[in-house]
Amino acid sequence: MNWFKISLQLNKFPINRAQKVLREIQQIPEESFLNYIQEKRDAIVIHHLNHNSYYSEFFGKKNFTSWEEVPVMSKSDLQRPLNERLSKGYSKNKIYVGKTSGSSGHPFIFAKDRFCHALTWAGFINRYDWIGIDLNKSLQARFYGIPLDIYGNFMERFKDQVSLRRRFNVFDLSEQKMQAFLERFKRSRFDYLNGYTSAILLFAKYLNKHKIVLKNICPSLKICIVTSEKLFEDDKLLIEAAFGVPVINEYGASEVGLIAFENQQNEWIINSEDLLIEILDEDGHILPNGEEGRVVITSLYNKAHPMIRYDIGDTGTLDIKSTPKKPILNKLTGRTNDVAILANGKVVPGLTFYYVTKSIIEDAGGIKEFLIIQTDLDRFKIEYVSEQEFTSIQVQKILSAIETFVGKNLNVDFERKTILKRNKSGKLKQFTSMI
Repeated sequence: MNWFKISLQLNKFPINRAQKVLREIQQIPEESFLNYIQEKRDAIVIHHLNHNSYYSEFFGKKNFTSWEEVPVMSKSDLQRPLNERLSKGYSKNKIYVGKTSGSSGHPFIFAKDRFCHALTWAGFINRYDWIGIDLNKSLQARFYGIPLDIYGNFMERFKDQVSLRRRFNVFDLSEQKMQAFLERFKRSRFDYLNGYTSAILLFAKYLNKHKIVLKNICPSLKICIVTSEKLFEDDKLLIEAAFGVPVINEYGASEVGLIAFENQQNEWIINSEDLLIEILDEDGHILPNGEEGRVVITSLYNKAHPMIRYDIGDTGTLDIKSTPKKPILNKLTGRTNDVAILANGKVVPGLTFYYVTKSIIEDAGGIKEFLIIQTDLDRFKIEYVSEQEFTSIQVQKILSAIETFVGKNLNVDFERKTILKRNKSGKLKQFTSMI
């Protein structure tokens, strides 16, 4: 029984039509694909200019003449009542309504028309098929957060049941909970894991500590999919060793769907079927492949709500081998707003702190996870979960690395904790600036 497809159909999402359209798009030859993209991107702009008063006002011009003049949207532009942003002919009972997690600091309510939402799921079904996972049959171990209110909790668990997902709550990642996770794997035939990188990594470290390979406990396990948080190459190798299965990197966002998915050649293939991904500089100009810039996304089929040249808040790079039909994401650096501003005016990407301290902290042994918070222009705090306090030698190594790669005259406080605070969705933000 295809429970997943049936659940979409019962909610009036035309998944069969969406899968048919997806197959037709994928059959477009490479030499014609650029024309397809250009036609769809122009058509969605014209649709919203004609049918969406909010977007027409945001666009600011009477006529659409060229793609380059289309303004870039940010989340802050969309933080207004949803009914003010819907196109004519669409109401809340005729669309899919969702909410972002707010991990970038800008949560908001968004909408998709029913066909657009079905096309999103058709894309997921297609990509998961690449790695031998059938969303209608494969049982998922889901490492996510969950709403804490009674109604939200019930609805999420109901969706888990019909979607063949069994949830592992990442809000409690204590040793006792990890043992409970392990017991669930012993008695269940999970096909794959899916969830936040940090939570899955922590479970892998627990297994590694106890010299357990998860596939030996759960032989049905085929693969692990990580999403929503950065995956470092050494962490990927650690997870693969602890789980005994390959790790696949997924990049998506609830408001636009699947953005990129790693194939078995370790290429991060961008979704070119129903999204247009651009890399722009600070002035909004399209950068050539190979250069790093802002990740900007256009949803080509969302007629209910404009997601046009939408700055998702990440920075990344397209591989120089990219083509219109097969764009490849070469690098995803992180959030554009995750930067540290120092007293001398120097601006440093927040993940720089994480990079330069990561190897030192993990070489110390016994460190489960950590994060870095900027509390003032010249002061930072490292919160970490560890079996023991940092020694003075370890602290000095971290301070030296920060001085070398970030700057001098910086004060760093260290705080050992039993558990690190995650956001409402269960994500762990590796760097946060409080200024």
